[in-house]
Amino acid sequence: MDSFVPHHPTPAAWLQKSDLAQFMPNYWQYLVRRGYALSTRRAYVCCVAHFAHWLTTQRRDAGDIRHDDVGHFLDHHLPHCSCPAPVRRCRTDMRAALRHLLAVLVDNNVTLTRQAANVIEEELRRYDEHMHHDRGLASNTRRQRLYLLRAFLLRKAGPDPTKLTPVSACDLRQFTDQMLQRWNPNSARVLVATLRGYLRFRAMCGDQVEHLLPVVTSPANWRLSALPEILSPTEVAQILERRDGPSAHRAYAMIRCLVDLGLRASEVVRLDLDDIDWFAGTIRIGPGKSRRVDMLPLPRPTGSAIATYLRSERPDTNSRRIFVRHRAPVDEPIGAGVVRQAVRDAYRDCGLSHTRVHVLRHTLASRLLREGSTLKEVADVLRHRDLDTTLIYTKIDTARLAAVALPWPGGAS
Repeated sequence: MDSFVPHHPTPAAWLQKSDLAQFMPNYWQYLVRRGYALSTRRAYVCCVAHFAHWLTTQRRDAGDIRHDDVGHFLDHHLPHCSCPAPVRRCRTDMRAALRHLLAVLVDNNVTLTRQAANVIEEELRRYDEHMHHDRGLASNTRRQRLYLLRAFLLRKAGPDPTKLTPVSACDLRQFTDQMLQRWNPNSARVLVATLRGYLRFRAMCGDQVEHLLPVVTSPANWRLSALPEILSPTEVAQILERRDGPSAHRAYAMIRCLVDLGLRASEVVRLDLDDIDWFAGTIRIGPGKSRRVDMLPLPRPTGSAIATYLRSERPDTNSRRIFVRHRAPVDEPIGAGVVRQAVRDAYRDCGLSHTRVHVLRHTLASRLLREGSTLKEVADVLRHRDLDTTLIYTKIDTARLAAVALPWPGGAS
């Protein structure tokens, strides 16, 4: 029972004076179950002791904790902390330790109170429900649009974010001009879709904003005007030959999924152990951007790479996801950022200037066309809902384009 008590008397006394002490055994076991090292668990307990001391100075107990107290502690107390040593002041450790503390408090039926909802956050919550239930948008799309809309509403509100003023044409023009200074015309489509979608939502709520829709115009951008980036066969071979670095088996297996199957990063992280039929040699791709379930043949090199990772490197975990975290908490699946970072590391080690994961998807499409696959077959492998999306790959099929090209007037016959 004493293993979770800080060794130094000062943080130990802080915990003893706070009613958070009663939750420390559960907090310690919570960290043990999630696979945190002993040194990390001790550091997190000291972080909680610091937070408990701050709560005591505020004459608050566990039942008075609000969700925004952690943010207030990190943003206002920690930068100007004058608590007596020894005290933990690492913001990263504090944020992680207190996030776990809130989870333990909720598990122990402690009700965390909330302040009155910010009008902007309440508006974003309502719009998110509209996008999810009425329009059926994917979570990544909603998250991206909420990020842009939050920036728009905060800029429009100015110094008084407690009031939600009506949208004006000037607000839309100024925000669009500001964003287009940083974005290329192709990416600006997301901005236009976000603002127009929000205006339609406000129109459904009864606002007279239909006249503002023409204000939000898409910048000039010709569809399929650019050539997709692809890798040469030599560059692909260099990437696949790379087998070193941290979590090498996991990185190699993920890259094989991208190279051989053309998966998106989000689809790689959603792969479950039950998605692979080892006897039939197939892999199931769950509903994602296309909102449908697809079954693809599992190439032998890809299956071998995944099997090697499962046998040699994957930690013991209750998660059914194929690719999981290798550091605590190991029961949580990785995010798409881990896939992107593995690809960027491979590019860098091979001396390539590329950064985007989608380059590998483009490369697969180019290889399939080069080997004689039809456009429909490429669309099936990449799981495109619209064949027009696949048309861009015809521009990089130079061999077939040369066969149908007409002689240039005045040129050599």
